Amino acid sequence: MSHTRTSLLAAMALVAGTTGTALAVGQAGAATSAVPCTVDYKVQSQWDTGFTAAVTITNNAAAKSGWTVKWSYAGNQKVTNGWNGKVSQNGADVTVANEGYNGNLASGGSVSFGFNGTYSGTNSVPATFTLDGVTCNVDGGGPTDPGPTDPGPTDPGTPSGKANNPYTGAKVYVNPEWSAKAAAEPGGSKIANQPTAVWLDRIAAINGVKGGMGLRAHLDEALKQKGSGELVVQVVIYDLPGRDCAALASNGELGPNDIDKYKSQYIDPIVSILSEAKYAGLRIATVIEPDSLPNLVTNAGGTPTTTDACVTMKGNGNYEKGVSYALDKLGAIPNVYNYIDAAHHGWLGWDSNLGPAVQQFHKVATTNGASVKDVAGFIVNTANYSPTEEPHYKVTDTVGGQTIRQSKWVDWNQYVDEQSFAQAMRDKLVAAGFDSGLGMLIDTSRNGWGGSARPSGPGPQTTVDGYVDGSRIDRRIHAGNWCNQSGAGIGERPTAAPAAGIDAYVWVKPPGESDGNSAPIPNDEGKGFDRMCDPTYGGNPRNGNNSTGSLPNSPLAGQWFSAQFQQLVKNAYPPLS
Repeated sequence: MSHTRTSLLAAMALVAGTTGTALAVGQAGAATSAVPCTVDYKVQSQWDTGFTAAVTITNNAAAKSGWTVKWSYAGNQKVTNGWNGKVSQNGADVTVANEGYNGNLASGGSVSFGFNGTYSGTNSVPATFTLDGVTCNVDGGGPTDPGPTDPGPTDPGTPSGKANNPYTGAKVYVNPEWSAKAAAEPGGSKIANQPTAVWLDRIAAINGVKGGMGLRAHLDEALKQKGSGELVVQVVIYDLPGRDCAALASNGELGPNDIDKYKSQYIDPIVSILSEAKYAGLRIATVIEPDSLPNLVTNAGGTPTTTDACVTMKGNGNYEKGVSYALDKLGAIPNVYNYIDAAHHGWLGWDSNLGPAVQQFHKVATTNGASVKDVAGFIVNTANYSPTEEPHYKVTDTVGGQTIRQSKWVDWNQYVDEQSFAQAMRDKLVAAGFDSGLGMLIDTSRNGWGGSARPSGPGPQTTVDGYVDGSRIDRRIHAGNWCNQSGAGIGERPTAAPAAGIDAYVWVKPPGESDGNSAPIPNDEGKGFDRMCDPTYGGNPRNGNNSTGSLPNSPLAGQWFSAQFQQLVKNAYPPLS
């Protein structure tokens, strides 16, 4: 992008407005090589209450082994979080110092950092920047400074329209960070090339945590993987206020009433990045807030499974408001495909839950600015273990004249696997007003249930319990068990359009990442200790007061769990080759 360069020792004129950022203009006669440094400050995107900025410093003086940049805002801008630099703010004064990895700045060299901020009124470019106390020249730009119209070689252009199924005819993004961890495990190279989702489970994850890849880095890598064909990037949107009100292990950083923070500091920056022109040729599949809306259906209505936290979230409406906002803002991006989380058959498969869940989904997709047009589909079994299909029995089977729905395992549920559940839910969703092209995803990352414990055929025709327990490949103690399950294995590999109404089998939960910690672990991520991750716990009403079946010595949710990964590889079905 070209800019008009100006000496800050000369007078400036700043052109500003409420929908764009000022562009510095003025004297351009001084030779650029005569000034000690140049700062290029660009507002990459801006919305009603916030913005994302990128800053590049060019050092024209002697080489440096460390650097500090300072500026002052004329308005009320506040930096909320940054990357590639240590950012602090005191009133209007902002200071950015180098990180350990980018302190060396050669003569003639450049270094870049970025940040998100909030503002109201005018968001003008700061008038003066200093590098280590020396005043620099400034380039400024933003939404009012579009630069050249040529998108450049990295911009694949705008797609002609949305695909009915984004996975058809497309590769799916392989997360290099997960792939490297998988490849380092025994047998892991057999699946290290499989695509998995990128989880944005806190605000800091947008820009990368502890040196890890942020959203832009993943999207840039996706452009490289894309080549000349189509590619889907899977992103999990997962940071609602009061997140996971019935599962302490996956609680989040935002309090129950932090809906404004969720919108302005989480969703808005994500929308800003995904809207950038160079990513327009990617197909971006978002998984919207796992477990949130299902919790309002089953755990907030006075039943034995009810929790106070879920009652709070149903009462304040912030799950609904947050999901609607995410659907509305993300759905406005032409190449984004929103998939709402719809739990699994062992959660919503009873008529008393499925009907209300469909109503809940439709309400959220048609209020607070959202539309059913913002919804590409739904996903089931996210981070869960329910089999895609049970090969040895079906829900209509009987034993001695008794329906197997009477068994303790099925417990009058209408479904015994995820595919039949997903297809039935799809039909009900379309009947309720969702688009007839609605597609379903099934997370198959850990639901294979292979290994020596896998039944090879139907169970004995003695009792309904004997038949079901002998037939089912799902070897959990109870279908309500969800944390680091003992005996689980890798499931079906990611596949596009595997069955009617199913857009894809996907690996949303990256195999090897923990569901939660088996003992209390202090942390700064807002994640609590849920005894459903404790192998010694006797359970609660949500799992029929059964043992948890969890693996011991598990780390925090989302952290690498080597023992679990090795079990998943060993018990993969279909087996790995």
